[in-house]
Amino acid sequence: ENSPLKTSTCSSVNPSGIFVSPYALNLSSFTKLVKRLQERHPEFSKHEIVEAVQEVRKNNKGVLSGLAISSIEEKASAIL
Repeated sequence: ENSPLKTSTCSSVNPSGIFVSPYALNLSSFTKLVKRLQERHPEFSKHEIVEAVQEVRKNNKGVLSGLAISSIEEKASAIL
């Protein structure tokens, strides 16, 4: 039987064949967020900024999806 392939709704593979989790923050958005926070808080290292973003995620039930980038930026700034 020739049935069409069904795609999973819970994960995807991008054109280069790399698995992409639906729970991952869009990498370009994450990069932009970190860059904005570095410009806003030059006294903190990139590592400290990433830790602050992770803290925001932890405080938001383990996810960043559903939060506006500006909101994540504000919450991370408060942590820093």
